[in-house]
Amino acid sequence: LTEVFTEPPTHKVILDYMLAGFAHIIPQGLDHILFILGIFLLSTRLKPLAWQATMFTLAHSITLSLSMFNIISLPASIVEPLIALSIAYIGLENIFAHKLNTSRLALVFAFGLLHGLGFASVLADFGMPQHAYASALIGFNLGVEVGQLAILSGAYFAITIWFKNKQHFHNYITVPGSIFIAMTGLYWAWDRFSWTAL
Repeated sequence: LTEVFTEPPTHKVILDYMLAGFAHIIPQGLDHILFILGIFLLSTRLKPLAWQATMFTLAHSITLSLSMFNIISLPASIVEPLIALSIAYIGLENIFAHKLNTSRLALVFAFGLLHGLGFASVLADFGMPQHAYASALIGFNLGVEVGQLAILSGAYFAITIWFKNKQHFHNYITVPGSIFIAMTGLYWAWDRFSWTAL
């Protein structure tokens, strides 16, 4: 007997890859979670958070798409240590910065480009259906965005509403949280550089 294989419908491809994208953030993507929390810790206000999240989303969507269509490519041995350094930098900057500025937005955008290349590496390993390549890419990216939104909204409602005083938020949440993020990022950078040097 000859088996007949039917290609899954587009909506199923989108849903499957959306779930994969979400899972890459929650619970698998601890490095991306820390970067998102680093963005969150800069300010208790929604506007700075929204601007940073928009820049990060736009940037990683660009490089994820370009990489998956083989327009740009960087080896994981370069991308992964740089992602770790981006986490460390965001953490360190949070300690000394008290408000959003254009240089912060530019850096978040640049770091987002790196994270997009990291997402592309994961998606390439996951595999892509040739009959629904674009649908899978869209689904994965949507899953990543939903994961990021879940982290940001969870952090905002769990922490920010209890700290109406901006200085208290900076002293008791931003500084210790950012120190932890920066130290973790530096450790990951050292570990990943050591691994790639072997």
